[in-house]
Amino acid sequence: MRDDAIAVLQAWQAPDDPQSRLRQAYLDFLDEHDDAMWRECRVGHLTASALVLDDRRERVLLTLHPKVGRWLQLGGHCEPGDPSLREAARREAIEESGIAQVRMSAAPLRLDRHPVPCAGQMSEHLDVQYLATVRSDAREVMSDESDDLRWFPVTALPDDLDESVRALIAAALMAGSTPGEMS
Repeated sequence: MRDDAIAVLQAWQAPDDPQSRLRQAYLDFLDEHDDAMWRECRVGHLTASALVLDDRRERVLLTLHPKVGRWLQLGGHCEPGDPSLREAARREAIEESGIAQVRMSAAPLRLDRHPVPCAGQMSEHLDVQYLATVRSDAREVMSDESDDLRWFPVTALPDDLDESVRALIAAALMAGSTPGEMS
């Protein structure tokens, strides 16, 4: 999993200088921490998330995160059975949306590093963010990992939506109809 993360980040073409610097910070973190992929790395760890859009790119599925109390994309910690960051993001999208048919972008859209309470203490999530698309008629099923799960029109997002999620949505919409290979 760690080797996959390094390969993904080395190959990823960052869209701008801040994302390029963040990419290098992630690679440095992976170099410094053998356990960087796992929540047991208390100073921080890589996570994988998926911004779920309907295939018309008119709606985004967001979760009301119980610990953070804000609307976020779907995602979370990598698990030992995950073969790659991309598959960890897919697993999280399926688990948290209840939608089994999810198409994933081949490469990440963005990176976001943020402090979070994790396992009873403050830590950092170094999130690798992918695009996921689902059929426009897909029906979500809220999991116990969410206080709410809701589709929002991309033109009518929640007022208090975090700027990092807004940036992720903007990146997904700018990526066009095929942000790299989707499968």
